Parts: sequence; C-alpha cells; structure tokens
Amino acid sequence: MDLKDFRLRVGGDMLIKAGIIGGTGYTGGELLRLLALHPEVEVIAVSSRKEKGNKIHAVHPHLRGFYDIEFVEPEIEIFSECDVVFTAVPHGEAMRYVPELYEMGIKVIDLSADYRLSREKYEEVYGKKHEAYIEAVYGLTEIHREEIRKAKLVSNPGCYPTCAILAAAPLADVELVERVIFDSKSGISGAGAMPTDFTHYPNLHESIVPYKITEHRHYYEMEQELRRFQEDIRISFTPQVFPGSRGILTNAHIFLRGELSRDELMGIYENFYRDCYFIRFQESVRLSHVRGSNFVDISIHKGEDRIVVVSAIDNLVKGASGQAVQNMNVMLGLDEKTGLDFPPLFP
Repeated sequence: MDLKDFRLRVGGDMLIKAGIIGGTGYTGGELLRLLALHPEVEVIAVSSRKEKGNKIHAVHPHLRGFYDIEFVEPEIEIFSECDVVFTAVPHGEAMRYVPELYEMGIKVIDLSADYRLSREKYEEVYGKKHEAYIEAVYGLTEIHREEIRKAKLVSNPGCYPTCAILAAAPLADVELVERVIFDSKSGISGAGAMPTDFTHYPNLHESIVPYKITEHRHYYEMEQELRRFQEDIRISFTPQVFPGSRGILTNAHIFLRGELSRDELMGIYENFYRDCYFIRFQESVRLSHVRGSNFVDISIHKGEDRIVVVSAIDNLVKGASGQAVQNMNVMLGLDEKTGLDFPPLFP
C-alpha cells in the first residue's frame, strides 16, 4: 500500500512528512520553496551543522512566514519520522546518510552524484572510493517513471544531463543517432552557493566561459542513459557558464542515420513524450520561458547535414529540486505534477 491509498483509508487528511539533509544551499532552499506550497507535504526537519538552531528564514529570507522551524543537526534519528528524505549535500557526503535511511524504510531522493553511476564508474569519475553503494533508480522521470514508482532510493540526475538527455532520447530510442554533440550553457547557480574565483562577478560579467571542455563529470550520465537506448551512440559534450542566475540551454547537434522529414521527427518526439506533462514543444526556446518552473521546452530544427534540438530548463527546478519533487510524487503515488503545476516566471 502506498501513502496515497493509506490517506484514502484514514480520511484523506494525512500529510507526507518530509525531511531535507542539507538545507542551506541553492537546491535545499529551492526544495523548501517548492514544498512550502505542496498540498500533500509537511516539512518536519531540515539540517545544517553551521546553522543549527537558526530559523529557516535566517538563511532563506524569501521563506519568512512559510516555515517556523529551525535547522537541526544531520542526525539520522531526527529524520526517523519522515516518509521521505531529500539529501541535498555535496558529492561524497550523501553516502554517509543514505544507507541508514534506506534500511529504516524511508524513501530517499539523493540530489548529489553519489548514486547516479555504477560503483566502478563513480570511483573512476569522482576519484574516491564509494563507501556505501546501493543500486538506485536514475531519477529522470520522463524516462524511468515506472522504476521510480517502485523505488526506495532515487538518484536525482545532474542538471546538464537532464537537459541534454531529454533532447536526444527520442531519436536514440529508435536507434537513429550517428553522433550527438551537446553544447550547453548554464547560469552560475549551477556552481553552487559557495563563492569562488570562477563565480566572482567581475570574472564572469559580460562573458561566456567554457570549462571542463572535454571532461565534465556529467558526460558519464549522458553516456549511461543514452546507451540504454542505443549502445553505439557517440556523444560529445561541452559546458559553458554565462552571467545569469538560472537556466540551462542546450543545443543538441544530432547527426542521423538516414533522412527524416520534420513531420517524421516531430512524430517521434511527440510519441516518445506523449504522457509527459512537463515536456513542451515550442517554435523557439528561451530560458525566460521556463524560469522558476519544472518545464522542459524543446524546439526541433532540421538542417542539411544534421538536426538541432534546442532544450531549456531551469537548472534549480527541473535540473534539481523540482525534478526531486516530481520523483517524490511518483514514488508516493501522487500525480507527478502535484505542487509543480504553475507557469514559469516571465520576463
């Protein structure tokens, strides 16, 4: 029996109890924002060693009036009454908490990279030993919805892979891709809340900066997921950061095996995403049209030598916390758009 069925038996007024381990960063704050208005959820515990004892609004002033709880230590016992816990901590930290929560029967959604890849690939890519590996469901909801529905542990995808994989998956599914080149640009919030030389305003202002040009860690998620559809797909990926707060825009240059008309291309995409509320097809794509929302906007353009699929997401919502809430909804038997069904901010 899932929580939805249980609530029906007890009169429909039981709220899902949620906890967040790591509530002070951008993803933790965005989870708090989204869950504040979720009709089925009550956040009962949010952790931060540094901010222990301080109110939520001391770190997130925009949430004043929405929460009256304090940050707590990240001790597992504090989260024992939760139905679901989000781990919004740095890579390498989630493995300290996830196994015990998992053994307690609490559903876990991890927003770090600790459970996105196989143990061997994780240790190779992240250069550290995985101390507590558990096989998780990769939480790209539009692709793994049925597995997520049965999962106890979901690993939320990276922001770049979410935007890129969704741009190419329909064509990989029918094994028509010779090669795909992902050219992606992200707002600076993707680098996290801690200031660095890289994110310092004068260093980024009026500039677009390529980084980790051929060796970004998110490449391996793209490879893992797209090769589930087409084993011989060839992938290249280059990330860049622009001086904006939010959003990822990806130009996917897809070289096909054979010719397809634009109508045939649209048919493939529309069929693949036929049950996906958050996928929207547009004539053209802008970051301002998805800002603050869980939508993925996609446009398809046919050229002489390739097609270009442009996709856009808000990196903190569909690229992180919004997708985590979407996954929670699926795991707990709710409509997946619950608490997320609102239009983007514009302009």
